[in-house]
Amino acid sequence: MSVTRLLMSAGLLLAANAGWAADFKTVGAAPAVLYDAPSIKGTRLYIVPRGAPLEIVLTYGDWVKVRDAAGDLAWTQARSLTGRRAVIVRTPNLKVRAAEDETSAVVFIADKGVLLEYGEPGANGWIRVRHRDGLTGYVRGTDIWGI
Repeated sequence: MSVTRLLMSAGLLLAANAGWAADFKTVGAAPAVLYDAPSIKGTRLYIVPRGAPLEIVLTYGDWVKVRDAAGDLAWTQARSLTGRRAVIVRTPNLKVRAAEDETSAVVFIADKGVLLEYGEPGANGWIRVRHRDGLTGYVRGTDIWGI
């Protein structure tokens, strides 16, 4: 009987994970301090600048465990994050296009590490983004982190 329960539990867990999607938030107006534990008494690991995207891994009360673009895990206070979405350019000299097509005109070029505002998903893996200067265009989802 316990083997049957174990198999059923494993099946439910796998089914639940199949529908899981990454949840991203953006650091708010002030930089976020990241800790090694969900407490201000924990060791301060590093500071993430405002506007940077972080992936939410776990929520624990007023704290969230996050993953940054480098893949590092740490804790920060949930209030330091906002629902506004941003992405980070992953490739050098990324061409931001006017339309969802490799042959469309280049609106601007973004260097690796540049923060862009997340717009909306387009067709065939393209994402609409906006630079802080106001320029908008499309990039492939594989060229950015934070979606």
